[in-house]
This record gives sequence, structure tokens and C-alpha cells, in this order.
Amino acid sequence: MTLHPEIATVLASLPPADHGAPLDPVAMRAAEAQQVPPPEERRPLHDVADVTATTSAGDVPVRVYTPVDAESFGLIVYLHAGAFFLGSLDTHDHVARALAEETGHKVVSVGYRLAPENEYPAGLQDCYGVVRWAVDNADRLQWNGENLVLAGDSSGGNFVASVAAMAHDDEFDRITHQVLFYPSLDLDFDVERYPSLRENAEGYGLETAGLAPFNAFYLDSGADPADPLVSPIKRDDLSGLPSALIITAEYDPLRDEGELYGRRLREAGVDVTVSRYAGVNHGFVANFTRVPECYRAFQETAEFVRR
Repeated sequence: MTLHPEIATVLASLPPADHGAPLDPVAMRAAEAQQVPPPEERRPLHDVADVTATTSAGDVPVRVYTPVDAESFGLIVYLHAGAFFLGSLDTHDHVARALAEETGHKVVSVGYRLAPENEYPAGLQDCYGVVRWAVDNADRLQWNGENLVLAGDSSGGNFVASVAAMAHDDEFDRITHQVLFYPSLDLDFDVERYPSLRENAEGYGLETAGLAPFNAFYLDSGADPADPLVSPIKRDDLSGLPSALIITAEYDPLRDEGELYGRRLREAGVDVTVSRYAGVNHGFVANFTRVPECYRAFQETAEFVRR
């Protein structure tokens, strides 16, 4: 399928990428923040509250989304994208709202610490800490004790896979599902590793040449790409992990590593659904407001967690 025309139009309007230019995290975060719509323009929900999760990693800001007035809910812990140095509770507020509304679950979005200001594994520890906090605060969150879902996009998908592995190794078995939207699972960016790194190298927003500089803040903070908690696809034993939904994009350099991870999970006996969305690029889930067809990913997520 050809690239969706609306996505093609947006990409054509962007200036050519300059992968040799230095990246300024502060300026890039400020530019992201300017794109966040005001609260009155956001998808309405029954309640949205900013709270502090007190965890073993320290206090972590979280935003709790309650879709409707009800006595109890399944829970989704959502980990936002941003190459480990971008993204925030605000930049991905619309994603968390859509997850809550479509699934009917209460969503806990995690404002984890970012590189380069915070060395590895600060952000990962925040995410795992919030999962444990959510279980410890089941009454406060009105958790029904059933579904506990991890969901994340891109680098957030990396954290989902790593947190699921950490929980398994700690014999913490409360996580029931993991949802990974176009995940970044292998931080070894050798272009020979996956055909999609070559096939989708240029012209689709996220470019292969940009992977190393964008992820350098995380890797330079102490994250070793050979470590399975940094590159979850390198974990030898994937058995015993939660059921997984992996959603990939046809025109994404990261497509093939997500799909390989799905195959490896299935070979390890994990219940896995892998869905490749045609005609879209990396980041499409966060762009559903511009391309309504992308909203299907939230509907598929709802179907998956309601099984």
C-alpha cells in the first residue's frame, strides 16, 4: 500500500533532515510543548488528575485518567515515546486519553526521568516503580484486580518490554498484557540487522540515519545496547512474559525488529498478536487526530485487553 496521502502531505512539508546537526534537548522539548493543545480542547473524560507515585525509585509524577464513573477498572500503565529524552505527560496526553476512552480502563501515564540529565537506568526504574506502586495502591486507583496492562509507543515500547522482563525476573506476576506500538527494541543500529532499516531509511519521518543521534543521549548516559534491559530483543529467554500485542508500521525503519520480537515471543510460548498497519509511518498512533484511520490501533488495543 502507498503511504497515506495525509501523512505524505505532512512529510512533504517538513524541511530536509540534517542528521549531522547537534540536537538540543531543551529546545526540542520546548518546541514539543508548544504543540500541546490547551486543556479545554482535549478529549473529555470523567476525571484526569496529576498525582505523585511514591516508589522505590523515588517520587514519580503520574497522570491518572478515569474514563467513566464506575466502581472499579482494569489498569493500563502507559509509557510515552520520545527516544528517552523527549516526551512528557502533556505531549502524549491525547494518547493516554484515547487509551482510557476506548478500553474503558483507568490509565496511569508515567512522567519518568529523561536522559541526558538522568543517567540510565533512572527512567526505567521509574516505570517499573510505578507499576509496583499501582498494585500497592489498588484501592486508591479502584483497580479490579484483573487486567494490569503495560502500553507504550516507540521508546516507551522499549520500556514496556524491559519492565515486563524485570517483573518476570522478580516473580512479580500481576502484569497481564503488554501493548507495544512500533517499539524500539534493538539499540544496535547496524543497518544490516533488519531489512526495514534499509527499505524505510529515508523519507518517512523517522530516518535510519537519525536513530543513533536521537538515542545517543540514552546510550551516553550508561545504557549498553548489548544489555537486554536496553535492547529487549537480546533477551535469551522470553518464556513466561505477559500476552503481547505488537503494532508495527509499514513505512518504519523499526518495523522488522518489532515483528521479530513478536515471532520470538510466540516461539517462547507467549500469546502474541502482531499487526502491521499499512500505509503509515513511525509515530502514527500519536497522529490519529490528523489521520482518523490511525485510531484503529486503539480499538485493536481494546479488543486485545478485553479478551
